[in-house]
Amino acid sequence: MRRFFITTWTAILAVVAALVAQPALAAFQSDAPYAFLMDYDTGAVLYNKRGDEPMPPASMSKLMTLAVVFKALKEGRLDLDDEFVVSENAWRTGGAPSGTSAMFAPINSSVTVEELIRGVAIQSGNDASIVLAEGLAGSEEGFARLMNDYADDLGLENSNFVNSTGLPDPNHYMSARDLAVLARHVIREYPNYYHYFGEQEFKYRRHRFYNRNRLVRSDKADGLKTGYTSESGYGVVASAENDGRRMIAVVNGLETRSARRNEAIELLNWGLRSFKEFKLFDAGDIVGTARVWGGESRFVDLTGKGDVTILLPRATERERISAEIAYIGPLYPPIEQGEKIAEIRVTTDEGISNSAPLYAAEDVGKGGVISRGFDTILMLAFGWLL
Repeated sequence: MRRFFITTWTAILAVVAALVAQPALAAFQSDAPYAFLMDYDTGAVLYNKRGDEPMPPASMSKLMTLAVVFKALKEGRLDLDDEFVVSENAWRTGGAPSGTSAMFAPINSSVTVEELIRGVAIQSGNDASIVLAEGLAGSEEGFARLMNDYADDLGLENSNFVNSTGLPDPNHYMSARDLAVLARHVIREYPNYYHYFGEQEFKYRRHRFYNRNRLVRSDKADGLKTGYTSESGYGVVASAENDGRRMIAVVNGLETRSARRNEAIELLNWGLRSFKEFKLFDAGDIVGTARVWGGESRFVDLTGKGDVTILLPRATERERISAEIAYIGPLYPPIEQGEKIAEIRVTTDEGISNSAPLYAAEDVGKGGVISRGFDTILMLAFGWLL
């Protein structure tokens, strides 16, 4: 049986640098029905309002459409110069006759993959999304399976896809957290293609499309994707960077475009302004241990990769914090040095919690028959002992 183990202690976070006084963290509240803020570097969740509830994502789910395409490009199964034909289904369902957002690709025309990517990222073209789906998987249904498989690989727990467009369907949904995790993955995994989200305009045939993401057009963000249907309201997945710190914000369910823009800007600015990294342990420090079943050692030391840092409110100065080492155990050998096996979770007096990964500081091989037998007796008798 695998169990979740936590070792807890209390510590004082000593902040050496002088800090600028900040407003109370709890004072910030988003008016968006759904709002989520993540630090890009650490993955720390800085704000969460209904972030784990499934919701209609509208065109924001096109991030997964493009993630599947970017993966095929990276793996060499697809090339930007490849061409796909616009089927009647793509033209009728997502093109000019549909009355939805489209890049107006003519029926039976050939369009390059790069043009289709721009059609999705900049114009949010439903026809472009369907053409990509049919070109890669033969049908939109087949492509939706690829999207769901990718979501499973990323651990997106509150997402399900039935189309490539985000057009309304009760079985097509995502959570704000899942959108932020997906955006972080796209930025990190596909840096060569991220620039498409930030392009100001896209010229195609006789059309000139301007980026539907007004945050990009006003230089408030460099990506990623807006969305709107009557079911979802106005939403956006946005990312911005300032002084080397990148944030990812998700808002959804708003009533107007301007409310969407304003809420996203406020959330991004609050995160960039109110948080900073604090060092908990120096590089090479042993942070704690984790129990190993049947290993040549009963415990493995835990350390960081470099300094162990945590993202906390700037106003945290010599504030008492509680810290936990958490991992799913017992751990089984062999364990390799540098393998991620745990995390340290820190909670401030203000109730703000963030975490940092911990890694095995050493190799732990399999133990002998006696060691494994002793641990088996402990497990059978007591469930497990730390």
